[in-house]
Amino acid sequence: MTVSDDDSMRIQTLPGLREQVAERLRMAIATGRFPPGARLIERELCEMLGVSRPSLREALRELQVDGLVTLQPNKGLSVSIVTPEIARLIYEVRAALEGLAARLFARNATEEQLKALRRSVNHLADVYEDFSADAFITAKTRFYDILLEGAGNPIAADMLKRIHTRASQLRVVSLSREERAKQSIKELRAFLDALEARDEDLSYRLCVAHIEAAAIAALEAIDRKLGNSAGEGDRLRRGQSTS
Repeated sequence: MTVSDDDSMRIQTLPGLREQVAERLRMAIATGRFPPGARLIERELCEMLGVSRPSLREALRELQVDGLVTLQPNKGLSVSIVTPEIARLIYEVRAALEGLAARLFARNATEEQLKALRRSVNHLADVYEDFSADAFITAKTRFYDILLEGAGNPIAADMLKRIHTRASQLRVVSLSREERAKQSIKELRAFLDALEARDEDLSYRLCVAHIEAAAIAALEAIDRKLGNSAGEGDRLRRGQSTS
């Protein structure tokens, strides 16, 4: 990683500095600006972000807790590598927690929250039409903010936000294929219909199915990068077809 003339990552304001630094780094990792395995050199990051080393180190410690950054002996910090096995485990946890959130949203959400979620999905559809990683991550974060607020369980929300941080890398990978992006929006619209009908069971099933489909797409993309002819994505697809 090298420092460029791009000032887009520089921190502009002081309040909540650690949170701002951590969020900028999360976005850079999620969108692939800092790819898996990339070394994170403090001097370069301080110059890029326009912050002091103490502020940067606080933010990096937070990212270590989230699993986005790994400290390797004698090598320093680097962006964590998501192996097929880790990716599969991330999606398993997502399915369990988001399925719960779907049930709770169908039960507890206000009419305004339902309308806001519908608007967020419409915006996602626009993003898919002119895809960029930054716009997608921002739009999907908004979708989940509304879903988790409407679910009304702050413990589940906190756990899911940590999972979503790691899943962001996988989302961008899976949606880089046009057919998956189109299918994803269809799944989300069906999910919305179930939520608006206040059908908790159907909302749960559609939510889990959406995550399972995303898992297959992401794992197949990872397998292609690794050159695996029959990896986790293929095995997961076969497992679903026989269930």
